[in-house]
Amino acid sequence: MTQSPQIKYKRILLKLSGESLAGDAGFGISASRLQYFAEQVLPLHKLGVQIGVVIGGGNIFRGLTSHEVNIDRISADQMGMQATVINALALRSVFEQNGIPTHVLSAFPVGNFVEAFSSEKAISMLQENKVLIFAGGTGNPYFTTDTAGVLRAIEIKADVILKGTRVDGVYNADPEKVEDAIMFDELTYMEVVRRGLKVMDTTAITLAMENDLPIIVFNFNVAGNLDKIVFGEAIGTKVQG
Repeated sequence: MTQSPQIKYKRILLKLSGESLAGDAGFGISASRLQYFAEQVLPLHKLGVQIGVVIGGGNIFRGLTSHEVNIDRISADQMGMQATVINALALRSVFEQNGIPTHVLSAFPVGNFVEAFSSEKAISMLQENKVLIFAGGTGNPYFTTDTAGVLRAIEIKADVILKGTRVDGVYNADPEKVEDAIMFDELTYMEVVRRGLKVMDTTAITLAMENDLPIIVFNFNVAGNLDKIVFGEAIGTKVQG
């Protein structure tokens, strides 16, 4: 498919939280949110932008609170990985209903309906203009889906990782709690680590830094923001260098 010369990022990795699928209920999967996701991805897909997605599982199970039900950390993380597969299958279904050819690849095989991830397979599918949803985290406990997102972005040679959130970017304090919190337009990886800013966990930031992978944190709940970023507009906070 012919690429528009205006497109800045031709291959992207979109990282979204599981909670972003839940809608107002705060848990489970919202049909309207699934449709919103598809509507944000569809225009870019039509333009030939190659898109990978990593989705969390916190809307179904959040391992960090598993102590409340006396589940050990490894088992809790394994449950969280399975939750991401459920979310990935839901996204695939709605994407395809909207005319977006979509494939799910998991860090581990799931029955006979979800293939295991390999970078060669993923890159080949992206070149065929299929949207890929990467499930299962890294396949290992103690690693977040942020780290999985950075890892997959590196493995597919993405131009950038775009972390969609419900706020406009990275702030010096929680903007939902602190009225005069200040948003950063740009940060270096080391500034994120030194300031303890909640962009991604330190493992993810370090991995991105070591591989010169830019990170853009933006408000995914504002329709059209994803398009604007791909076309080079300064939306959200960019982390690089």
